[in-house]
Amino acid sequence: MWRLGFFFHEMSFGLLSVFIPLYVLAIGGSLVDIGIMVAVALFLAIPASFFWGYACDKTRRYKRYILISFLSSAIVLSLFTFTSSILLLTMLYAIMSIFHIAHEPPKNVLVAELYSREQWGRAFALYEAFTEAGWLVGLALGFFVSVYGVSSTYTLFLCSGLNLVALVISLFLVADPVFLFERGLVSIEKSIDFTYRGVAIASRILDGYTTNERLKKENLTAICLGLMLFSLATSTLFTPLPVFLSSQLVLPTSIVFAVYILNSGAGVAGYIVAGRRSDSTSKKSAINRIVMFRAVLAFAFVGAALVPTYQVASTALILVLYNFAYALFLVFMLSLTMGLIPAGKSGLFNALIGAGAAGGSFIGPFLAEEFGFAYVFIVTGVVFLFSYIVFKVFS
Repeated sequence: MWRLGFFFHEMSFGLLSVFIPLYVLAIGGSLVDIGIMVAVALFLAIPASFFWGYACDKTRRYKRYILISFLSSAIVLSLFTFTSSILLLTMLYAIMSIFHIAHEPPKNVLVAELYSREQWGRAFALYEAFTEAGWLVGLALGFFVSVYGVSSTYTLFLCSGLNLVALVISLFLVADPVFLFERGLVSIEKSIDFTYRGVAIASRILDGYTTNERLKKENLTAICLGLMLFSLATSTLFTPLPVFLSSQLVLPTSIVFAVYILNSGAGVAGYIVAGRRSDSTSKKSAINRIVMFRAVLAFAFVGAALVPTYQVASTALILVLYNFAYALFLVFMLSLTMGLIPAGKSGLFNALIGAGAAGGSFIGPFLAEEFGFAYVFIVTGVVFLFSYIVFKVFS
């Protein structure tokens, strides 16, 4: 039940994911303005993620940072209604991003500490599926808001109110773990397993036997680099995507929300599948396949952008496959990295995603405005291929 507040929080940001880019254009901004606003916010969120992760692990208090995140989001979104200046909106959006990220490291720790390592995959999948359903409901709200012509001011107040609901629910339902030891046990277990395998291999060699077994430890640096490149590619594609759907495909705002609803529904399905397969799947090999699949889909987007026949249907299908694959990737990556990231650095995962997303959030809109959307999709595919190489060769 502790996840219920996150459901309403994601409802708010699901609606905002499409509303904000279109809102910036509506008040006279450009694609580059959108890119700058999102990039500044995400870059500032990187040190903030490290800070919140360190703070929650240092104090061993997690609930307070979740409440800070929800409260600050509610306040800043209400302040959005008092200005239509791009500069002020950028500043407010950046402030919101700094405090919004405060709930991410505590959330990851709560899942890791409330469940055993064997249950991490299913636990993360359950959380992500539940909150993705909230995101989907938020998109549905956006669809109805656009159909009935609700003003931007009331839409922003609606998003602010949803965060207040999340705050009140979390105040009563979220509780700090009594004991914190699961991540420490996993770290000890990995060290013992690595030592045992090394001794076993050395014993077989000394006894005159040949062995093809390799003593290889997870390369956290390579995993971090691959994750950052994956996030860079994802953000390069998705930051200007609402504009591509509304201007390039000439879709009304309500239909843009409908396409995103399909996309979010695929994410829910992906999290359910990931939860069922988390125990039986080799996470490293699954991650490699998913990254390559997303690279192929990015290049398929080029065809959807250049060939007008069935353009809307093909774009919607690619997006559905994209989000389904992302759900699998996120669950497997969270399960893998939570056992590798030491206590006190629980903000590292979100910081890496933020670093990649910050770069992509500027690169995507810039390429779209200066060269066209086809170049956005090509660059996205190339960066996904680099991510695949890093995961495959170095991690």
